[in-house]
Amino acid sequence: MNGAGEDTTPATFDHHEIHQNPLNSNLQIPIPGPNPNINNFSHSNSHQYHLISPPQPQPQTNRRPRGFAVTAGNSSGSGDVKGRREREKEKERTKLRERHRRAITSRMLAGLRQYGNFHLPARADMNDVLAALAREAGWMVEPDGTTYRSSPPPSQLGGLPVRSSDSPLSASSLKNCSMKPSLNCQPTVLGIDENLSPASLDSVVVTEMETKNEKNTSTSNIDSPESLEAHQLIQHVQSNLCENDYSGTPHVPVYIKLSSGIINSYCQLVDPEGIRQELKHMKSLNVDGVVVDCWWGIVEGWSPQKYTWLGYRELFMIIREFQLKVQVVLAFHEYGGSDSGNVFISLPHWVLEIGKDNQDIFFTDREGRRNTECISWGIDKERVLRGRTGIEVYFDLMRSFRSEFDDIFADDLITAVEIGLGASGELKFPSFPERLGWRYPGIGEFQCYDRYLQQNLRKAAKLRGHSFWARGPDNAGHYNSRPPETGFFCEKGDYESYFGRFFLHWYAQMLIDHADNVLSLASLAFEETQIIVKIPAVYWWYKTPSHAAELTAGYYNPTNRDGYSPVFEVFKKHSVAVKYVCPRSRIHCRENDESFSDPESLSWQVLSAAWDCGLTIAGQNADPCFDRGEHIKMIETSKPNNDPDRRHFSFFVYQLPSPFVQRTYCYSELDNFIKNMHGENGCHEEPAQV
Repeated sequence: MNGAGEDTTPATFDHHEIHQNPLNSNLQIPIPGPNPNINNFSHSNSHQYHLISPPQPQPQTNRRPRGFAVTAGNSSGSGDVKGRREREKEKERTKLRERHRRAITSRMLAGLRQYGNFHLPARADMNDVLAALAREAGWMVEPDGTTYRSSPPPSQLGGLPVRSSDSPLSASSLKNCSMKPSLNCQPTVLGIDENLSPASLDSVVVTEMETKNEKNTSTSNIDSPESLEAHQLIQHVQSNLCENDYSGTPHVPVYIKLSSGIINSYCQLVDPEGIRQELKHMKSLNVDGVVVDCWWGIVEGWSPQKYTWLGYRELFMIIREFQLKVQVVLAFHEYGGSDSGNVFISLPHWVLEIGKDNQDIFFTDREGRRNTECISWGIDKERVLRGRTGIEVYFDLMRSFRSEFDDIFADDLITAVEIGLGASGELKFPSFPERLGWRYPGIGEFQCYDRYLQQNLRKAAKLRGHSFWARGPDNAGHYNSRPPETGFFCEKGDYESYFGRFFLHWYAQMLIDHADNVLSLASLAFEETQIIVKIPAVYWWYKTPSHAAELTAGYYNPTNRDGYSPVFEVFKKHSVAVKYVCPRSRIHCRENDESFSDPESLSWQVLSAAWDCGLTIAGQNADPCFDRGEHIKMIETSKPNNDPDRRHFSFFVYQLPSPFVQRTYCYSELDNFIKNMHGENGCHEEPAQV
């Protein structure tokens, strides 16, 4: 008992002393009181000490009430009722937040299943997601959770074809093949269960994982590459593909695009027997036809209006032997690049000779650099090509082709003719030239600084009443700029100003006028034949307000404006079909992607606008691909399941990466892709043997 003169304030003590004497029987831990000097003593640390004396009741502190304690502290009956009401309201708000969180989690899991090829159970928890991510990254996950790297060299996979480093189908191509998905046992699940309950995502349910792992123990040997033979691997791939059954869906014809190097610069067929062998394999796949590029630089390569079709006639005769349909592409652009191998096809030599004296026949950027991929649209009506305009040059070649192969048209061997309208055969300005230093995801540059397009711009500015607008924007950056780095494309940038709107409208109108002029003559040359125009997929920077990459390509499509419907109205006028280049969904669309790309939203906009205009739509893969997930994505895009009008592509053009006879490993996947596009079920049939 303390004396009257003694201080009753509990003394503070050092935590280190307690740890040094944990068994001291005389140690008495003081009870924290209202003294602020001991507020640093946390109750969470008290459980570490061995207390000899029983705990004393703690005095009431003057702590500020929080949460429900504010209302619960009221002793009146009305206060209790009010507190209960507040608690009930808070519970409802918590339920709504939890429901919202579960909905987001459900969409994430559905996306992983549909687009990421993750084999997740219906009630996935965090262990399932982590295991799937680990397998996707190349790790092995044992049933007990043991995780380790497993990356045996391809030569250890018994029976699998091993490519040399100089083969066209080397490591980069095999990465897109089906080997990784099949080894990881991750079949794609197209059906999305809307009633998924992801409540267990926040908790790790060990018993559920153990049960799931016990069920998978019997098939764990499939996950081991050391125990796989080639035929086992292919059978496993086929069994995964059979889970995606498209039987009964609309029939979408599939055309295979032939290599551009089969005709040399003298219009001679390089390897007739090799072509026959390739067509034989295509026929065994039950493809509907092939696509043949007819190059302006080859047919009229040496002298104006001197057309050579000998190699193409020989090719068409061989295709006729296999009773395959043909789609012809009249390519008025240059061919060659990183994905073209050793093949290079320039514009006609006589055009390049004209370009030496008059470089303004080519598209030009702000710095005055010329692009020889195709001739400028500014000379569509200028007689600078040996007395002919650009439109007349295109029409003369179309008319020569139609006259030369009149018998082929009469036999219905040629089902459609695609008209190249710009770089890469697509209707766009050549705003992304790799030869001038552009790299993804650069915004590109406007290509309107040749003399003829500048004259047109000055005329448009004068008609607008602002002659000083006869210039391009001086703050639009360079090829590899990003929208926030420029004053023109940044948020609330000059693209929204009066001058910016005028310039972008004029720039897009040049694209529309070029399409209108060429297609009006193409309709005369191919009066009873389906005409096709290819549309690009410029999906990077789509999530930004300006859509800078689309603007430099000629599509005035910011977030507050539809830039595709005016183009499609011209197509409708000439009864033209649209071929849309379907972008790959798994190349650039990743969490760390800084290009703000959105290929799915772009595809939705383009396809919806074209269908709303009543146009026929076809598709083509942007890159050669043997990835199973990309195959499924292309099928879904070609015939969407959720379209109430049951609309679908009229046909699909498939690009192959290298000579077809060298791709025996991915043959089964391509076979299933074609069956699914045809609306057939190939799961119970043996694919044709190579």
